[in-house]
Amino acid sequence: MNKSELVQALAAATEQSRAAASRSLEAFTRIVSKELARGGEVAIPGFGSFKRAERGERSGRNPQTGEAITIAAATTVKFVPGAALKAGVNNPK
Repeated sequence: MNKSELVQALAAATEQSRAAASRSLEAFTRIVSKELARGGEVAIPGFGSFKRAERGERSGRNPQTGEAITIAAATTVKFVPGAALKAGVNNPK
């Protein structure tokens, strides 16, 4: 499912226009991004939580040349699924 399909499904499920559903989705992603940038966490009970994680510097190899390289440390986002989401994926109805 791509973004436009998600917007269409969200609009149908909430009986909103596609424009309103799109604005809601954009607002959600903006809010989650800002909270994670501040160092916070976003938890949605039953669905899961978005957490900020640090990935340390590590060594790797250039796949074309085989040369050893250093991969810089980075901040990333992790999603931890909730119990209801896991159950829904494992037991679709």
